[in-house]
Amino acid sequence: MLKIRIQFYNNYSIIMKENFLLSIQQKSFLLIFFFVPFVIKCQNTQPADSFYVANWNVENLFDVEDDPLRNDSEFLPESDKQWTEDRLEKKLNNLTRVINYMNSGCGPDILGVEEVENINVLKFLAYKIKDHDYIIAHRESPDERGIDAALIYDRSKFDIVKIDTLRVNLSTNYNTRFILQVTLNHKASGENVNFFVNHWPSRRGGEEKSGKNRFVAAEVLKARVDLLNKNGSNNIIIMGDFNDEPGNLSLADVLSAAKFDCGNNQKKKILNSSYKKFEDGEGSYKYQSDWNMLDQIIISSELQDGKEIEYVCDSFEVIKPPFAIANEGSRKGAMIPTYSGAKYIGGYSDHFPVGAKFYYYKK
Repeated sequence: MLKIRIQFYNNYSIIMKENFLLSIQQKSFLLIFFFVPFVIKCQNTQPADSFYVANWNVENLFDVEDDPLRNDSEFLPESDKQWTEDRLEKKLNNLTRVINYMNSGCGPDILGVEEVENINVLKFLAYKIKDHDYIIAHRESPDERGIDAALIYDRSKFDIVKIDTLRVNLSTNYNTRFILQVTLNHKASGENVNFFVNHWPSRRGGEEKSGKNRFVAAEVLKARVDLLNKNGSNNIIIMGDFNDEPGNLSLADVLSAAKFDCGNNQKKKILNSSYKKFEDGEGSYKYQSDWNMLDQIIISSELQDGKEIEYVCDSFEVIKPPFAIANEGSRKGAMIPTYSGAKYIGGYSDHFPVGAKFYYYKK
């Protein structure tokens, strides 16, 4: 018989058992489980004092059930897109293949994800990923389509401290996603790190018309970052799909995320590690023939001061698995998506993931 253990955390019951996933309440924000690892092992195991952070908009990861509280009718078996269990399973396998590819085949220690419908699809995904003892931090957002942001982390390297959500109140009737804040304790250093997973309002209606919505998101995030700095909680890693690029006003001016300059100890509080790649013409998302750096990792300046936890200089990368890249057509060079309009392609996502390395500088 399988052994079952129950732990309690902040009034949430967490059910665990060996090598198999049990159920967890729909609204719970933590999921702990063990899994059977793949036969192929990571050949480049990282030391305990380093970790790899990645972020990925996984493009409409929906289950096949109708949620009466959300407008998920686009992704149901009877919809025009015919979103079936078989297609969901293929999507999960494709996402898993890319996640396992990250970090030289070792997978990320921290993974921010966007465009997931609920914790159930995250359970399905996380159970497939090899070589990590993953936990999911998640909260349901008020997004009208029901898509959320979440954080997946390896509990062999991190313990959870707290989880919070930042509501982005827009002047329109449109309800957008929460900004998810997850505070983790890095076991090797004993330091707390504040992670923010973002999926800012889209460019629907054009960049100029929709830009004010992302200004609001930037203001909400900036207020929380300023509060953390005031209270001395200075280890901050901000990631996500911002639907703006590093040079746009929402990021450069409102959030005040400055260009990261490798080798220069900058005193600015927020530094954008993706800025150099952006200036070099790289991007994580292809719109028509243009590359856009919508997916970014932004850090506090304390993570480049030569003390404690450090960002590895210029380690930010757009992750481009060769097997997931289109070789022809209008999306040549971009990631193969799941759909092209209503036509099923059976790919991965319309965004490339991004990643960056961090290490603990021992005194």
